[in-house]
Amino acid sequence: MNGHVIRLGRLLWLSVWRSSVMWWSLRSFLITLVVGQTVTPLLGLLVWMSALNADRTVATYYLVLLLVQLMTVSYEHHTVSNEIYEGTFDQTMVEPKPVVLSYLGQNLAMRFWHLTFGLPVVVVIAVIVGVRLELTAVLAAVPAIVLAGALRFVFTYSLALSALWTQRAHGAVGVGETLIFLLGGTAAPLSFLPEPFQSAGQLLPFWAMLGMPAEIAAGTLQGGELFLAYATQLGWLLLFTLLCTAIWRRGVRRFTFFGG
Repeated sequence: MNGHVIRLGRLLWLSVWRSSVMWWSLRSFLITLVVGQTVTPLLGLLVWMSALNADRTVATYYLVLLLVQLMTVSYEHHTVSNEIYEGTFDQTMVEPKPVVLSYLGQNLAMRFWHLTFGLPVVVVIAVIVGVRLELTAVLAAVPAIVLAGALRFVFTYSLALSALWTQRAHGAVGVGETLIFLLGGTAAPLSFLPEPFQSAGQLLPFWAMLGMPAEIAAGTLQGGELFLAYATQLGWLLLFTLLCTAIWRRGVRRFTFFGG
């Protein structure tokens, strides 16, 4: 058992390394992707700081939200779906390792480069607006960021697998990203919403993918609320993992039946 886990870990690391090298050769395009991911949180920061008279709490939240976005960004509609549409997915399937490891490795490599290129922007803006983070809040947010990254990957991966049935997988992922934007805390911090929308939003998976770890790191989510937050993330991660497994099994049978 331990040997199998070690082997999977090595295969994942190899996939991350290969993808990192590949994306470094495409760093000009990579920088445009990073810029695209930073625009929305920065617009949110400017809009809400103007609306609330330069509230430092809002500035802190949106800067941390930007970091979380860079560390959880997922592009499986381009990696998974495109390979299915281009007819190269079968090559990935016959490799002597779980298929998901290849896409997870690409995902982690992309997040590494997004954070590498995006972090200087965050630091500069933090200095300009005078944002400071508490170490205890940042440490409390680490598990939430890890869970958010896993949850967002499984969520996007599940939607991307719809390419095994339809030509509109990009649209499906686009709908998912829109829900994350509206209900995940980018359009507005969830705490700004009136009841019962705020309570409902806390139970949905979209806030758990983005806004929740940002609020923890910003120090607005503390105490006993942290355990509920972690439990919510774990619950949704388990649910989407089971859903993704079911989609994968049915999709592969269909893919094989039609001679993919």
